[in-house]
Amino acid sequence: MPDARPEVLDFLLTRRSRPAKTLTGPVPDRTALRPMLEAAARVPDHGKLEPWRFIVLEGAALARVAAVAAARADAMGYPPERVAKTAVMFTEAPLIVAVIAMPRPTEKVPAGEQVLSAGAVCLSLLNAALASGWGANWLTGPMADDAEFLSAALEVGEPDFCAGFVVIGTETTPPPDRPRPDIDAITTWLAD
Repeated sequence: MPDARPEVLDFLLTRRSRPAKTLTGPVPDRTALRPMLEAAARVPDHGKLEPWRFIVLEGAALARVAAVAAARADAMGYPPERVAKTAVMFTEAPLIVAVIAMPRPTEKVPAGEQVLSAGAVCLSLLNAALASGWGANWLTGPMADDAEFLSAALEVGEPDFCAGFVVIGTETTPPPDRPRPDIDAITTWLAD
């Protein structure tokens, strides 16, 4: 194969997300983050709709968003430990890129396909951060699709939602390995 990129395939075969709780500062500055965002935006996008966008949360914005998340979780009747866990996702993150899914009304591209494109953005951003030497993790959680939280914390209105909170920072410990899928058990080959 003349265009083969074995080093890229090797990266994909060995990549591992870093648990968000193991990430700390420093974080990429805007200049370093920009090519990661550009890489993330190079996903399949039928119709060139760009049914997603980025909100970068850093510094004091993380504490503000954490307070909104805690208040919302409390209002939803979560027990105190879950309220705290909901806020910790933001207070302990060194930097978060919220990938906002924005399905657009069109007859040409089903909304589900647009949502899958936003998910591809999350994975591409995660891989771009890892390939750039940063630790990263893709999280969701109860606030990702809670309209009241999204409106108050991120000024995101319905029907838009958060496809993922991609946490990026400096890795403090190597990520644990985990069992991987048995490809033979999950693959069906149809030749006829």
